[in-house]
Amino acid sequence: MKIKRSLLFTLLIVLLLILSFGAGFGFSRALSPGVPQEVPEEFNTLWEVWQLLLQDYVNKEALDPEELTQGAIEGLLEALGDPYTYYLDVETYELALSGLEGSFEGIGAFVTMEDGELTVVSPIAGTPAEEAGIRAGDRILEIDGETTSGMTLTEAVLIIRGPQGTMVTLLVLHQGETDPVVIEIIRERIDVDSVYLEMLPDNIAHIQITYFSLHTSGELSAILNDALSDGAVGIVLDLRGNPGGYLHIVVDVASEFLSGGVVLYEEDSEGNLQAWNAKPGGLATDLPLAVLVDGGSASASEVLAGALQDRERAPLIGTTTYGKGSVQVIRELSDGSALYVTTARWLTPNGRQIEGEGLDPDFVVEITEEDIESGRDPQLEFAIEYIKAQL
Repeated sequence: MKIKRSLLFTLLIVLLLILSFGAGFGFSRALSPGVPQEVPEEFNTLWEVWQLLLQDYVNKEALDPEELTQGAIEGLLEALGDPYTYYLDVETYELALSGLEGSFEGIGAFVTMEDGELTVVSPIAGTPAEEAGIRAGDRILEIDGETTSGMTLTEAVLIIRGPQGTMVTLLVLHQGETDPVVIEIIRERIDVDSVYLEMLPDNIAHIQITYFSLHTSGELSAILNDALSDGAVGIVLDLRGNPGGYLHIVVDVASEFLSGGVVLYEEDSEGNLQAWNAKPGGLATDLPLAVLVDGGSASASEVLAGALQDRERAPLIGTTTYGKGSVQVIRELSDGSALYVTTARWLTPNGRQIEGEGLDPDFVVEITEEDIESGRDPQLEFAIEYIKAQL
């Protein structure tokens, strides 16, 4: 498998919504529906406002309990000032969960909103989107005859996705062209890999982890076995643009490179620490290792990078990471929506808190616009030379 550009998968994570900057996930259902017995006295004002709206508001038809409830929830969470604690409506939650599973049913294209237009970042190789002629940079103007103007990214994705075997019709304007074309695509089940291997000269394995899904540890084990079978003598582990994922999966991944010991500490609201330790039996605990990071390396990828740095298993090469060091839990609510709530902070094995700080690399290597235009990757080049020096 070939290495994909980090930006591509960063935008994939934006598409999957909930996976963005998720360090650790837990799932549970909320308390039984209904008003709890103990409510802060200050909340009485909220009920007073609702009663007065029912009594006095001129446009009773605008008093939609569902919309007003969501607005109240969003306002409540916004007041916390924590960007990682937020509410997910039913549709967004279902979309997010499908992304965390590493597969979905649809056409197989990464999309984003660019200047208010639904834009294809890239079709996934071998999917119906690629086979139908969808290209990077395409503007999707209509979906099944409905204009995408004014749609949110979530709304558009939910319409494009659908059961495998069904058809979706897109009106597409290819980049550089003036006349849009109609493209009909039969949806299929799309599996999205999270680990990619490229064997470089001198038997150095370049392994990129794009995010931490439920399947990542299994994918990595298979990739490592392939690399070792191909005679790998060193590994460049690429975490650039990796926004995070499942915390327990990160521990499994770290265990492939560490011989026991602490991977991270989780600190709860009371200051209590829980150690997460590496598991025995890692496949690459002795091979020379270098880790690539950048400002898009966040959360769970910082857990992994911080562990390998603190344990002196590998140097970090690149630029300072994002600085998101909190753990979130998904609490499913009674109506099928969910609350994504921060429950803890994580610390590196040496007790460093990364929240708001990020990890500084051992070797700072920038990538310039000129590098990108010329197709050079000085960070990867530096890592290769580092590995060679260890052999």
